[in-house]
Amino acid sequence: MHWLVEPGFWSNPVVRTALVLGAVVAVVSAVVGVVVVVRGQSFAGHALTDVAMAGGAGASLVGASPLVGFLLAGIVGGGSIEAAGAERVRDRDVATGVVLGAAAGLTALFLYFVSSSTSATGSTQSVLFGSVFTVSPSVVPLSVVVAVVTLVTLLGVRRPLLLSSLSPELAAARGVRPRVMGLTFVLVLAASVALSALVIGAILSTALLVGPASAALRVARGLVGATLGAIVAGVAAVELGIVLSYDSFYWNAAHRSVPVSACVVAVVLVEVAGSTAWSRWRRGRG
Repeated sequence: MHWLVEPGFWSNPVVRTALVLGAVVAVVSAVVGVVVVVRGQSFAGHALTDVAMAGGAGASLVGASPLVGFLLAGIVGGGSIEAAGAERVRDRDVATGVVLGAAAGLTALFLYFVSSSTSATGSTQSVLFGSVFTVSPSVVPLSVVVAVVTLVTLLGVRRPLLLSSLSPELAAARGVRPRVMGLTFVLVLAASVALSALVIGAILSTALLVGPASAALRVARGLVGATLGAIVAGVAAVELGIVLSYDSFYWNAAHRSVPVSACVVAVVLVEVAGSTAWSRWRRGRG
């Protein structure tokens, strides 16, 4: 493996923490991301990243864990979107836009105070673009708990949720309450965004949420296959991004490594481009 990773990679405790946390986050983002793409709620996912960004900035300002800020803000923002929106797509998008604007304003305010505080040096970079190499090992257990709760909740409502996504009329006829399903899913989405923001930052977390899922849906023939493919693509993107970021420290004499978030997003873009090319080639061949 020396051709792929630089010496000291596997023995570095910071790297091991990043690999474990990155894998956990990638799995959750992939599973939730497939449902996001199927339901056509990519815009809501993007809005929640900005909401989470406000929470992360607020947490940095008061000295709390960024994950707690990401999670609380995401839950409040997601609940507000679903409570203010209606069942029609247009009204839901308007509600999402209102919450997005409010979150952007709070983010600007909090980051202004953070940048004015000498005790919060580097917090802005961490909130916006992530810093998985600086995440404390004590955050991993909480992240695992949030991930497990998120996946169990999504597993419990998967059938009525997918039914309401694909055929709202049939779901209503079978007694499924779309607003309840919508609220449940938006809270699951908020938790997923909070986890991904911890790894690659709030601004770029949409890429990890939507990218692997959309790539897998282009290649796979069913939702189960797409979910498994998204998990493989997501974990590969995060783990390879960590490897590339670590190796980039040795690529130049200045020893300045490329951020993990940039490496992860680059791998995701390659995956999406590859899946698009494969899908077009398969359609042309058919």
